Amino acid sequence: MTSFNFAEALLAWFDQHGRHDLPWQTPDDPYRVWLSEIMLQQTQVKTVIPYFERFLQAFPTLESLAEAKIDQVLAAWTGLGYYARARNLHRTAVMIHQDLGGKFPDNQIAWAELPGVGPSTAAAITSICFNERVAILDGNVKRVLTRFFAEPGWPGASRVANKLWGQAESLLPKTRFGDYTQAIMDLGATVCSRKQPQCHRCPVSEACIAHRTGEQDAFPAAKPKKHRPSKSIWMLIAATEEGDYFVEKRPDQGIWGGLHSFPEFASLDALLQWIQAGANRVELTPFKHQFTHYELVIHPVLVRKATWPALTSAYEGQWINDLERLNIGLSKPAVTLLEQLVGAPD
Repeated sequence: MTSFNFAEALLAWFDQHGRHDLPWQTPDDPYRVWLSEIMLQQTQVKTVIPYFERFLQAFPTLESLAEAKIDQVLAAWTGLGYYARARNLHRTAVMIHQDLGGKFPDNQIAWAELPGVGPSTAAAITSICFNERVAILDGNVKRVLTRFFAEPGWPGASRVANKLWGQAESLLPKTRFGDYTQAIMDLGATVCSRKQPQCHRCPVSEACIAHRTGEQDAFPAAKPKKHRPSKSIWMLIAATEEGDYFVEKRPDQGIWGGLHSFPEFASLDALLQWIQAGANRVELTPFKHQFTHYELVIHPVLVRKATWPALTSAYEGQWINDLERLNIGLSKPAVTLLEQLVGAPD
C-alpha cells in the first residue's frame, strides 16, 4: 500500500466521475460555498439543494444576509432542521460584514473562529475557495478513511478522530487542494456509502484494507448506544373561527430557539385548566419528535374560540393565517401540525 498514490487515483476518478454541477460549486464565491457547507452539516445533498436555492433567492449576497432580521433567516431555514446552524450563519454574516469589511477570511484558522464553523467546515471552505492545503474530516471522509485504513473504534471518539485527522493530512496531494476536497467528499457520498458500498467503482479499493479483507460493513464502528429517555408535552393549537392560529416566540436558547411554535403544557390537565371551560377541543393524534438525547412525544390539542384575550396577554407571539406561516420561522412540529390542518404550502 506504500506505493499506492491515494490522491492521484482519487483525483483521476473525480475528473471523470465526480459531481461538477452542484449549485454551490462556484469556487470563486466563498458565500455560496460557506452557505452550502453549513447546510450540508448533518444533512444530505439531495435534501439541501432546494433549500440552498430558495435561501439564495431570499439572501443572494453576504450583505443581504447580514442585514436581514433573524426571523427572516429562520423562516427561510424552516424545515431544514438543526436551527442553531441558521442562527450561527446569521451571526457570522454580521461579523464578516461589519467587522471584516465584507471580506471573507482566506485561511482555515480564521474561519474556524467564526460561529458554527468547525475545523473541517473551515478547511472545506478555504481549500475549495482559496486552494489552501488543509484536510477535512466530515462524516463522508471519516467513512472512507476508517475503511481504507481499517481503523477500529467509533470515529466520534477523540482518540479515533485524532488518528483520522493525521491520516487525512498524510493523504493530501501537492496540488489541486480544492478538487481533492470535493473528490473525497464525493467518494464518501456516492461510492463509499454507509450501506452497500460500491467497491467496484472505487478508485482506491485496491489499497483499501476493509475491501481486501471483505470487512467493509465493519467500518466505521457504530456509535455506542445509550438509552434515550422519553418526555411528553401537550401542545395547544389555539385557533380562531376565521382560521388564524397562535404561535409563541420561543427563547433564543433551548430547543427550537428563536422559532415560533405552539404553547406547551406539561399535562393535559394543565392545558385544560388554562383554556376556558366548555371550549370546543379536539385531541389530535400524538406523534414523536427525535432529539439527540431524548424522544419527545407531542400530544396536540386543537381548540377553536372566537377570542383569546388571556392567550395574547400571557405569551409573546402572534396570530398567523395560511399565508403568513410561510414568512416566519416555525418549529418542525408546528409545520407538521399546520400542514395537517390547512395543507402543505404550494
